Amino acid sequence: MEKLFMRADEVARELEVSKSYAYKLIQQLNAELENKGFITISGRVNRQYFRERLYGIPQKEAK
Repeated sequence: MEKLFMRADEVARELEVSKSYAYKLIQQLNAELENKGFITISGRVNRQYFRERLYGIPQKEAK
């Protein structure tokens, strides 16, 4: 079973980028979620939102 949130090391591995860039990306995605009224966790990003924003996969298809 996949976890609900991704950490920076997992984001960095999936996108083949540095861990510091992964943290910047997570901050950007979390800022977008906060602007939509969602509560976020620093250093983690919602897996479904990550896939939706980076790959264009709608939430209902991301499984």
